[in-house]
Amino acid sequence: MAKNTSRKAKRRILLLGLTSIIIIFAMTFTIGKYWVEIFEKYQEKKELDKELTLLKEKEEELKVDAKKLQNPDYIARYAREKYQYSKDGEFILQIPEE
Repeated sequence: MAKNTSRKAKRRILLLGLTSIIIIFAMTFTIGKYWVEIFEKYQEKKELDKELTLLKEKEEELKVDAKKLQNPDYIARYAREKYQYSKDGEFILQIPEE
């Protein structure tokens, strides 16, 4: 009987040990997977923060431009410079840029 009991005890210990190792491996794998996801999200957040900063700067520039476009004198000057519109009696001379 003692021999049978020790065999059963060894089997139980072996089974418990294998089960424990499997559980530990599974938990380590799961935790590692979540750490990788967290790191990727952190990197993505950094990139999106940079993009947000650039977009806010562009928004400020566009607000300034929109405010300038409310002024008719600015619009007239801009159209003459950019699209070569002229007033009555004006001539446009193009000077080549070097």
